[in-house]
Amino acid sequence: MITLLSSSTVFPDPENADPGGLLAVGGDLSPRRLIAAYSNGIFPWYNEDHPILWWSPDPRPIITPRWLTLDKRFQRYLRNHPFDVTVDTDFQAVISACATIDRPGQAGTWLTDEMIRAYARLHREGHAHSVECRLDGRLVGAIYGVGVGRAFFGESMFHTVGQASKVAFVHLMWLLKDLRFYFMDCQQATPHVMRLGAREIPRVEFTRLARTACAQPSEPGPWAAPAWWSDPQCVKERLYGSRDDRS
Repeated sequence: MITLLSSSTVFPDPENADPGGLLAVGGDLSPRRLIAAYSNGIFPWYNEDHPILWWSPDPRPIITPRWLTLDKRFQRYLRNHPFDVTVDTDFQAVISACATIDRPGQAGTWLTDEMIRAYARLHREGHAHSVECRLDGRLVGAIYGVGVGRAFFGESMFHTVGQASKVAFVHLMWLLKDLRFYFMDCQQATPHVMRLGAREIPRVEFTRLARTACAQPSEPGPWAAPAWWSDPQCVKERLYGSRDDRS
């Protein structure tokens, strides 16, 4: 049953979602409501022709740092990639690029002006983060999402140079491992994230996991790129360590 939200930030049980995953309609995109939504495994997704729609699909694809799967060719590429990889240095540029990039088979964007303002505010409050790839100083790829407790909810990525978004994705997973995050929510089981090691789990299991992870203590605020990212030997050790540790 689809719920019409009131001024309260309390969401219905995700198991009440319709078969497509739509759970609720209405409300707003205040930081308080967004954090409440993510803490229960719920996210907004709509366009300018609709009210705010809140979703909790079943099943749900997630990825953990231990599951990250990289083929040998891309591991070699990561050791010598041409990008300067940074964290939280220009969130506004990242989300704006995600909103405007042309995507094959997709007309328009779900990132409305209202959504961009809402996530930019979450970033200023220390809850939304981005990992960026630059080439000769130009932003050419990135990924962003929302961190609550020890859970990260991936929202969107883009690239204008081949492999840039994939490099950003892998660096984000490395960072989440360093920060002791439980998982990253991928929202949709795209071929891209499934090749990288994402797995689908039942919604009821995901909701339980999200609530547990989001309840863990964390320090909101801008993240920083670890120094080892620019050390090829450290990257090599992390790559082989990731492969050996994966289950």
